[in-house]
This record gives sequence, C-alpha cells and structure tokens, in this order.
Amino acid sequence: MPTKKTKNVRTAKGRSTSSTKWLKRQINDPYVAKAQADGYRSRAAYKLIEMNEKLDLLHSGMSVIDLGAAPGGWSQIAANHGCKVIALDLLEMDPLPGVSFIRIDFSDDEAPGVLLDALGGSGVDLVMSDMAPNTTGHKKTDHLRIIALVEMAYDFAVQILNSGGSFLAKVRQGGTENELLAQMKRDFKTVKHIKPPSSRQESAETYVIAQGFRRRESLE
Repeated sequence: MPTKKTKNVRTAKGRSTSSTKWLKRQINDPYVAKAQADGYRSRAAYKLIEMNEKLDLLHSGMSVIDLGAAPGGWSQIAANHGCKVIALDLLEMDPLPGVSFIRIDFSDDEAPGVLLDALGGSGVDLVMSDMAPNTTGHKKTDHLRIIALVEMAYDFAVQILNSGGSFLAKVRQGGTENELLAQMKRDFKTVKHIKPPSSRQESAETYVIAQGFRRRESLE
C-alpha cells in the first residue's frame, strides 16, 4: 500500500486516550480508505480477499456461514464470489445482496438446528469467523477469551460442516491451543496458520484454517 503523511487527531474533551489512539489509527489506515473507495463494509474484507487468493476457499454455489458477521465485510466478499451466505450475529446488520441474516447467538444450543432448517437440512461448506472478544489489556485474560471464542466456533462448525468442508477463524499469534489444534488435525486433512498482509503488523491476530473435514461418526 502507498505511504502517506500521518494525520493527527485533536484531543477531544471526554475522549479517552485509547479512543484517541484508535481514531488516529483509523484515519491513517490506508485499508480503511480503500474499503470506503471500493464499497466494502470494513477493512476486514481485504483479509478474506488475501486469504482466499492463497487458499482458494470461496467458490460459486457453496454454502458459507459467517459467525459474528456484522458489519458484513466477510459476508460481502463471500457473496461476491457467488456463495450462498448466512450471516449470524447478536448485532443487527444492514442487508447485503446474496446474504441471509439471522440474529442469534451461535453458542445457543438451538443455533445449529435453526441454521440447518434455514439451509433446508443440508450442511455447509465453510464456517468462517473474524470474531474477537473485547480486550481487557491483561494479556493472559485476553488470550483465554479468544481461545474460548474459537473453541465455541469450532464446536458449532463441526455440527454443521459437510464432509470436505473448511473452518477459518481468528486466533492470536502463537497459534491455536495445543489441545484444539490436535483435535483439528484429527477432524481435518490440513490445518495451518496464516497472517494476511492487511492484518496490522502490530496486531497479535493470526488465522487458523482447517480444510478437508472428516465428519465424526457420531455426527453422521
């Protein structure tokens, strides 16, 4: 991306230091400006674009579930590739062409059934999640929170994925926890970690991608 002169943010009365830093980062982030110019819901759209270029995840006609989808950047990219997309979130999301939205907590016991009903009983080809919990500033606590969120997303995914399907989720640098990683390697043919170029270099985020789902006998 081209470099540009850094813009400063005036300190506003009542604005916290962290909010000022976030606003300055947004103003000076070239991907934020590019997303606005390209008509994408968020800068996160480029992360999926870049990962798809490397991993060939998205294909026309496949069923895709986007967990924690709002504001819809990832759903938008999947729909642009001709995928049948169902977006799930507790927050409302403005409509997107080619995307069905369900306002539900994916960790609720009834969520997989609700989703399968919406799909007419058929499973899905890709479950993706760019979710991240609210941070506390305490590294150990934040690490445990992201691990718990990824584990919930994974438990949801294996209930609805078709054989050969894929799971993509945000984790933290250092990768996926050993126990969960070992389970993924049993459930999928390939498991790897990837950090797309549009992911901020100072960010601790990375992504785990598991491909070639082997359905467990208990789920058949």
